[in-house]
Amino acid sequence: MNTLPNPTATWPRFAVLGAGAVGGYYGGLLARAGVPVVLIGRPAFVAAVQAQGGLRLHTATFDACIPVAVASDAQAAAGADVVLVCVKSGDTEAAGAALRPHLGADTVVLSLQNGVDNAQRLARVLGRPVVPVVVYVAAGVEVPGYVRHHGRGELVLAPFAGAERVQAALAHAGVPTSVSTQVPQALWTKLVINCAYNALSAIAARPYGWLWAQPGVPALLDQVVQECVAVAAAEGIALDAAALHTEVERIAHSMATQLSSTARDLLRGHPTEIDHLNGHVVARAHAHGMTAPVNQALTTLVHVLQRARAEAAA
Repeated sequence: MNTLPNPTATWPRFAVLGAGAVGGYYGGLLARAGVPVVLIGRPAFVAAVQAQGGLRLHTATFDACIPVAVASDAQAAAGADVVLVCVKSGDTEAAGAALRPHLGADTVVLSLQNGVDNAQRLARVLGRPVVPVVVYVAAGVEVPGYVRHHGRGELVLAPFAGAERVQAALAHAGVPTSVSTQVPQALWTKLVINCAYNALSAIAARPYGWLWAQPGVPALLDQVVQECVAVAAAEGIALDAAALHTEVERIAHSMATQLSSTARDLLRGHPTEIDHLNGHVVARAHAHGMTAPVNQALTTLVHVLQRARAEAAA
């Protein structure tokens, strides 16, 4: 781990709102490195962490129970210098409303969420700027209080005042972090990859490698990418279609056993983020007088599966 750039300096205080897989992973690393942090999550998460004496974080290099402050109320973010918002896209507005009364005048809010518009949505609720962050990590919640890291972990932050201090704290915790003016393009690139695999993995309940091996699937994913690239262009975001096609194929092999987050949500009976993935592409296509029929079909099928599972569980 790195040391402070100034030995007399102190680390900023962090709060993580939404301590699931992503929030638990980064919050756990910060706590393990001695950076002050509180993880705000559901009551089951809080109870599990308190019962076992810490957050269990399992990575390729360590499997440890890390002592960390936890809470189930956004009030715990009071006094934080930096808040990492890691809630599901559908919870953005509610999370912002809960968080707003507890933010200091100089608190920096970062959105570590899927999709491309969460930072803007959160900023509207908070009435202040929110820093969009591109998250490249594979992690999952095994059971409440137990996060397993499957790979990567880089963060790309949009520029903001004080970014160097936040970067230093994250680097100290072992998180590769960079600041870039290209975050909107990177968020859209990630969205396209998610649109290619998330819904189809959920519909089939199968991982990426299995999907790619099925007849017709590579061509279908190409159509998803083409629609996304066209909509992004209408939004003023230029994407490299050829590079995206290559990346979609690469992921089929490098993440062959990966089940999408949408698939995991469906299997657990949780709400999915489909309206903020393929559904967002469809909505923005309509806003520009365009269509995105493949993304529309995938969105509709996930909605149908959600309703069918909810009725079966009722």
